[in-house]
Amino acid sequence: MAGPTTAERGERQQESSGPPPSRRFTPPPLRTIIILAVALALLGAGCVWLLYGSQWLRVERVSVSGTRVLTPAQVREAADVPAGSPLISVDTDAIEARLLRKLPRIDMVEVVRSWPHEIGLKVTERTPVLLVQKGRNFVEVDDEGVRFATVSEAPKGVPALELNLSRPGSRAPSLRRFGEDRLVREAVRAARALPAAVARDTRTVKVRSYDDISLELNDRRTVAWGSGEKGAAKARTLTALMKASPDARHFDVSVPTAPASSGS
Repeated sequence: MAGPTTAERGERQQESSGPPPSRRFTPPPLRTIIILAVALALLGAGCVWLLYGSQWLRVERVSVSGTRVLTPAQVREAADVPAGSPLISVDTDAIEARLLRKLPRIDMVEVVRSWPHEIGLKVTERTPVLLVQKGRNFVEVDDEGVRFATVSEAPKGVPALELNLSRPGSRAPSLRRFGEDRLVREAVRAARALPAAVARDTRTVKVRSYDDISLELNDRRTVAWGSGEKGAAKARTLTALMKASPDARHFDVSVPTAPASSGS
């Protein structure tokens, strides 16, 4: 028998190289769809019951970390976490707002769920940079100029802030123009810029006007700082000036490019 002709072989090659025959999609049986739907519904209902209805995932403990002056008991009381509530339903934003409102000493707080039974309160307290004496007590001022707490005993190593703003002369216009809060922030700005060695020795930061801030050190030396501007340059200049004139009693870095020292 004769083999296939050249034309027949070409036709076969064209047929074999063409697209494969399409496969029809066969939907799953209705029974299978119903079983899957019921299973998913049961799974969802089980998850909802586990999170909201069961006794396994409820608030049993409140942990507190990061406190220094505040006690964990004070933080727990102010947080008012609903004990026994489903952990998933606890409003962490509301707890954070309560803590910041009731305890001004708290600068930041993170409220986290710790499964299966705990709410964690991670607290960051404000740190006093300056103290304002108020009668026999002291008002603590943080690094943003916020007056956040009144204490009966001055914390060690924190300078006092003296606001001599109501005296007559050029000081009164400064108070009217900038306001007391702005001048307090300028004092904080100056205190934060001090060299570490000078900051440790600073007893008092005095503010007479926006551009008249001065320091009184523990050994009765004084520093005319000027305004709170150019703090880094003033700090470098003061460090160099104190090394060059170790016996001086008064240093003026209000214009850091033209410093001066005097006294012995």
